[in-house]
Amino acid sequence: MRILHLSDTHLDRTDAPNRRGVNATASLRLMLDELGGLTCFDAVVVTGDLADEGAVEAYTALRTLIGGYARERNIPLFCTTGNHDEREAFAKVLGSGHLAADGTDRAEQVFGGEEVAAVSTVGGRRFITLDSLVPGKVYGRLGAPQLEWLREVLRTPAEHGTVLAFHHPPFALDLSVTQPAFGLRDPGDLAAAIRGGDVRMILNGHYHLQLFGLLESVPVWVTPGVVNRIDLSVAPGERAVRGASASLVELGGPSGPLCHTFHARDPRAHETVYEIDEAQAREFVARHG
Repeated sequence: MRILHLSDTHLDRTDAPNRRGVNATASLRLMLDELGGLTCFDAVVVTGDLADEGAVEAYTALRTLIGGYARERNIPLFCTTGNHDEREAFAKVLGSGHLAADGTDRAEQVFGGEEVAAVSTVGGRRFITLDSLVPGKVYGRLGAPQLEWLREVLRTPAEHGTVLAFHHPPFALDLSVTQPAFGLRDPGDLAAAIRGGDVRMILNGHYHLQLFGLLESVPVWVTPGVVNRIDLSVAPGERAVRGASASLVELGGPSGPLCHTFHARDPRAHETVYEIDEAQAREFVARHG
């Protein structure tokens, strides 16, 4: 199975440059155009921060653009919330976040709480999207009710195992001041919930850079952002640069999982979007963490 993994599109309510001068919609279009010749994918997963300010118009644009890409290939689209998203607007446009190629909701099971979490199966492989959004915060958390629901779902194994997708990674590089403060809180609770289960892969976003690690011996892949990428060469500060990215995640086979990153051919790639030094990064963490 091959998954197109996108994250952090940060679409605005209009097709115009954001406050940092980046047109998020144009970045997404460029990335999808770059991948236009590929027909090898079996699903598309978008792991949060779909909208920059939670606007209905942003989710509608995402459904049109990424949903159109999925529809042309007759494959499903799975979306999760991120810290920039707004649950009510997300659900109004994307429902459970599990859309069939024709745009209808294909979720087989949904979480009964306020968080947007759901289950679908594709070719015997189960996809579970979780909701790590903590309103008003940059960090993420998977609360006890959602984790108990996850345990219950995992009690029944899927034919070809399970893929978990959510926004906040359960680990961080300590090169950066911001990453350790703004990842998933209490990752040990998630590790306990998946222990002994059939989770084969965890897909995350949020950090706007590519990162690989393990949680409870399960591979975790963090895909870079579509709207921009983070350059850690200035750590412990932070620099964001232009350039849309996406990932191919291949599951199954003797060498799987395999992860590959695509970078759009943006003529302005690597231009600085913003840069903060260590003191500014620590002040940002103090204010938002």
